[in-house]
Amino acid sequence: MLLEDYRNERLRKLEEIRAKGIDPFPAKSNRNTKIFDVVNHFEEKKGQEVCIAGRIVAIRSFGKLVFIKLRDYSGEVQIFMKAVADETPAGMFGAKEVKLLDMGDFIEARGIVDKSQTGEISVFTDYVRLLTKSLRPLPEKFTNKEERYRRRYVDMNVNPEVRERLVRRSKFWQATRDFMNKHGFIEINVPILEHTTGGADATPFTTHMNALDEDFYLRISHELPLKRLLGGGFEKVYDIGPRFRNEGVDDEHLPEHIAFEAYAAYENYEDGMKFYEEMMKYVCMETWGTLKFKVGGFEIDLDQEWPRYKYADLLREKYNVDVFNPDREQLIQILLDNWKTEDLKREEFKKKLENTTTPHLIDDVWKLIRKTSAGPYWVVEEPLSLSPLAKKSTENPLVTERFHPVIAGTEMGNGFSELNDPLDQLERFKEQQAARDAGDEEAQMLDQDFVEMLEYGMPPACGWGNSERNFWLLEGVSGREAVPFPTMKKLD
Repeated sequence: MLLEDYRNERLRKLEEIRAKGIDPFPAKSNRNTKIFDVVNHFEEKKGQEVCIAGRIVAIRSFGKLVFIKLRDYSGEVQIFMKAVADETPAGMFGAKEVKLLDMGDFIEARGIVDKSQTGEISVFTDYVRLLTKSLRPLPEKFTNKEERYRRRYVDMNVNPEVRERLVRRSKFWQATRDFMNKHGFIEINVPILEHTTGGADATPFTTHMNALDEDFYLRISHELPLKRLLGGGFEKVYDIGPRFRNEGVDDEHLPEHIAFEAYAAYENYEDGMKFYEEMMKYVCMETWGTLKFKVGGFEIDLDQEWPRYKYADLLREKYNVDVFNPDREQLIQILLDNWKTEDLKREEFKKKLENTTTPHLIDDVWKLIRKTSAGPYWVVEEPLSLSPLAKKSTENPLVTERFHPVIAGTEMGNGFSELNDPLDQLERFKEQQAARDAGDEEAQMLDQDFVEMLEYGMPPACGWGNSERNFWLLEGVSGREAVPFPTMKKLD
């Protein structure tokens, strides 16, 4: 049968149900027991009357006997029904009326908990009550990725591991909150709409506010508003929420995703590395119950003290690149030598590289190293040109007090001693704005209000941020697979 035929048959049943004076979509359920409690506390529930509710996942009818498999969020159980001579009560469905029910319908059953002759835990009842009539049948299999992403509500029913993954995603963020709250941080939600957006190298989305008749950006980072809170007298703050980057979609990037950023006054990047290594280990144990992972061919063991490597040393040892006196032609050649056929055509790729700023070329070469690194380790002391918001190192003014954890080929976060010299910050913003004016859409904007805040004074601080990409990576799935409703091209 075609879907249209199934739907027409269910519409016919819907009309018949309504003709009997039954509301197929009542507002209230009388459920008082979850299926988990019936199954997992059987000895306690045996012989008791319970009222359960859920979705029908199977119906079998053998003459006067009917077996219904019912599922709620907590589990599945069998409903055992037997035809009786009594007239069916108003609004109820007995064995004779079961033909009006279908797989996918939501029903309620009030009955006695016991075991069937075959030993299966069951709820014995004469009648069930319809809560929702389903007009479309759930498929037995659902494997096409595009269909799964467009109809996640179907995907979660047919492939319950998708729903289980979202539960772990929730635990991931709850563990992050718990850890931060235990260490004296305060969660404060900062604006999503900004006149000037910054805190990362990314292309923003733009929107228009009718009330003010002005254009706004959707934030690409939580950073600058949170640091304004430090200037306002807070000492430990964080925010967890969406950020938006108008970039491509791949396994590691989604234009809209959840991110976490935190700032602690009177701490520096050395304090931050210790603290966030502890946090990441805690979050992994709370989410997955382990610190050992197999990801993309890497075997990862987080249960150790993570070593530290300097950014400049890694590039010099691998490619003989001097990040302080970079040779553009050398950088472009390294990237061309690592060009892959699935990228742009070689000539297009070369032209793109020639139009890329030198700091971004250096970062692209670094990514070649990062992608082959199992980790865990910290990469520290990124060049000043790549870190417009980080404080200079007191030992080497060409680098910053910045740190990234590298795990399974990915940077799993970003932290640094925060720049709080307003004059230095202004000059770096000017350099970024000049690059932006020259055509670099990912360069940061000059945020004059932020500089003004720094002129009033912000204490020394360590900042940190990571996104849900950490969850995707350790879960072993792509970004679109790990979020509830991935953004898709519109389809009528």
